[in-house]
Amino acid sequence: MKRHDKPLTSKQIAATKDADIDFSDIPELDETFWKDAELVEPDSTAQITMRVKRSVLDYFKAGGRGYQTRINRVLESYVRAHRESR
Repeated sequence: MKRHDKPLTSKQIAATKDADIDFSDIPELDETFWKDAELVEPDSTAQITMRVKRSVLDYFKAGGRGYQTRINRVLESYVRAHRESR
């Protein structure tokens, strides 16, 4: 196994054959590792039309790209907080 003095470039990594990779410091994943694992399905999104105050929309848009994701995160945290109190 060849050791490298500095990190490999992405081209060097892509050219590396599986047989040349040293996995000796990576432990095998046995049943103990997986015993408490749980499957978490990603929650899908739904496209909707919703009316919000202009000031709310302007606030989130002022943060740049991803404003809809940020709005969704705020709504999601509200749901989580109120779901636990029911």
